Amino acid sequence: MITQPPEGYMKDASGRLVPINLVTDIDKTRDHLVQEIIAKAQETNRLLSVFKNRTMEDIAAFIELSAEKYNISMGGQKGNITLMSFDGRFKVQRAVSEKLMFDERLQVAKELVDKCIHRWTEGSNPEIRALIEHAFQTDKQGNISTARIFSLMKLDIKDDDWVSAMNAIKDSIQVSGSKSYLRIYERINNSENYQSIVLDIASI
Repeated sequence: MITQPPEGYMKDASGRLVPINLVTDIDKTRDHLVQEIIAKAQETNRLLSVFKNRTMEDIAAFIELSAEKYNISMGGQKGNITLMSFDGRFKVQRAVSEKLMFDERLQVAKELVDKCIHRWTEGSNPEIRALIEHAFQTDKQGNISTARIFSLMKLDIKDDDWVSAMNAIKDSIQVSGSKSYLRIYERINNSENYQSIVLDIASI
C-alpha cells in the first residue's frame, strides 16, 4: 500500500522525504499535472473495464434470450458472435480466443518424430527435417509454439510412426484458458466497409 508523505514533505523517486520548501515551483507543477493525468487515466481505465464487462454480460444475456425461442440454453459465454443493428450501420463482435498448451503426450510425439527422422536420414528431405526440428524448439520461457506444432500436422506423410506422432499431438492438446475480445464497428458511409470504433487510447 502506498503511504502519503507527511504534511510539509514530498517523496522523491528514491523514496526520500524532501521538505516542500526545497522543491522548485516547476517540479511541484509538473508533479501536480502528472498526478492529475494519472487520476483521470485510472478512472477512464475503470470505466472501460466496467463497459467491457457489462457489454459481455449483455451479449451473453441476449444469446440466451434468442435461444429461448428454441427451448435451449446456450450458456452464452463461449464462441464468436457478431450482432448487427437493424439498419446495418453498426456491428458488435465478441471474439473468444482459447490459449492452448500441450501435456506430456507431446514428448511421446517428439520421440516418434525423432524415430522417423533417424529412419529417414538417408535421402530425407532437408527442408522437412529442418521444419520438424524447428517446431519442437522452445522459447526462453520454455514454451513451444502451437503454430509450429500445428504446421507439422499439415504435412501429408503416410509413415505409421508419423501418423501415431500426429495422433499423440492431437491428444496432448489442452485448453488452459481463454480471453474474450470486444470489437465495435461503424459502417463507412453506405459502403460495405466498416471502421473500428477505437477504444485503445494509443490508436486514437
